[in-house]
Amino acid sequence: MDAPQLAFKERAAAALADGALKIAIDRTTGNAERKRALAVAAFPEFEAARARGKAIKDHVIAHLDHYLEMFERNATAAGAKVHWAADDAEARAIVTRICLDAKAKLVTRSKSMLGEEIGLPHALADAGIERVETDLAEHIIQLAGERPSHIVWPAMHRTREQVAQLFKVGHTPPPAAEDPATMVQSARRELRAKFLGADIGISGANFLVADTGATCTVTNEGNAELTTTPPRIHIVTAGIEKLVPSTAHAFALLRLLVRSATGGEMTQYTTFHHGPKRQGDADGPEEMHIVLVDNGRTRMLGDEFRAMLRCIRCGACMNHCVVYRQIGGHAYGGTYPGPMGAVLTPVLDGLAQSRDLAHACTMNGRCAEVCPVGIPLPTLLRAWRTRSWRERLEPGSLRAGLGLWAMVARRPRLYRLASRIGVRALRLMGRGGWVRSLPLARGWTAYRDMPRPAGRTFMEQYRAEQAGREARK
Repeated sequence: MDAPQLAFKERAAAALADGALKIAIDRTTGNAERKRALAVAAFPEFEAARARGKAIKDHVIAHLDHYLEMFERNATAAGAKVHWAADDAEARAIVTRICLDAKAKLVTRSKSMLGEEIGLPHALADAGIERVETDLAEHIIQLAGERPSHIVWPAMHRTREQVAQLFKVGHTPPPAAEDPATMVQSARRELRAKFLGADIGISGANFLVADTGATCTVTNEGNAELTTTPPRIHIVTAGIEKLVPSTAHAFALLRLLVRSATGGEMTQYTTFHHGPKRQGDADGPEEMHIVLVDNGRTRMLGDEFRAMLRCIRCGACMNHCVVYRQIGGHAYGGTYPGPMGAVLTPVLDGLAQSRDLAHACTMNGRCAEVCPVGIPLPTLLRAWRTRSWRERLEPGSLRAGLGLWAMVARRPRLYRLASRIGVRALRLMGRGGWVRSLPLARGWTAYRDMPRPAGRTFMEQYRAEQAGREARK
């Protein structure tokens, strides 16, 4: 079943019914939350670093044209070829043309959400080019025929037991045991020949360094280096917002990125690629191409979603999101899941197709609290709700219901009367301290019970408390 073809509520319902998914998500997000908390506690300068990171990103966004020109100039001087793509279709066309011109048969790819965003896996398949995902988690979901469910751990939705079954079918020979170490060795054996036999390696970029023209990749497995070094051609696909002014600024953001993503101080492999191989170099690609992708980003510069361009793709917002931790990433239906995906998906796919995402948020603000560059995600989600209302995308029943509520709320006496009737009716519906089924709110009670209310409104309880205090004087 292709998740994007279903409505969000249907995808969410299927996810909530999947017991194995809940186990997989709890194992990973819970661990990520704990590790981040420990990393932040051990880094007293975290808040100052976060303020600096926000300032760096805001500065680049305000002067994006200047730094794009600087990056192109310096990357070209280093021997790379810079390409510009206005949208996903143009980006796909540029990459496939480079591959076809090189007569490439086998392409290795290091994990890149930008590649997923532009639909690169399907484009390579349509061009008859074999694509091999080299990140371990991406290798898992390629075997499963799925999309990433998380931007840092793409196979988060898969349990260890499920991965073992995939490897038994997809690896030749299959792994000898189901423990993690044996399965990793099996994946390494399976991928080694692909690394060495690839015609082209494709990577993303965590940062684009304007004053040197270098691109930076951040991994823990070394697969990015094996993807970008042995092949004759290296292609980088990156969003234009990944720019930083200098290497020093890149490291300032790396201190935030790694702690927020995995709870570490630095990843195992942080590599800066500065053009193709030069005379005397022991290794490296003969050609390096950098595809800079807009795909709606400059449009965001001029609207209320500008702050989203700060995002450094750490995944902390989804690791702490109470909604994501119940339904996982595939239920969101777009390239990017979680709170950041709920903001970005309407930009990429249109609000009419994704308006439910903003309404799925509880607005508890946890995502904004942990964002390393201070993106006000709840504010941006409210902006999508407002725009959806103004564009009359909400169902007629919702608009009518809110109109009725507004009519009552503007009349205090009527509102207090309705509140008194409502809480008493809810109390009558409760059994054993819980309301298990509620008319007009089955979306809530289908998956959780609601606590039985006290039977009196807040104002009634407040007045009773005040009267008690007066009597005790």
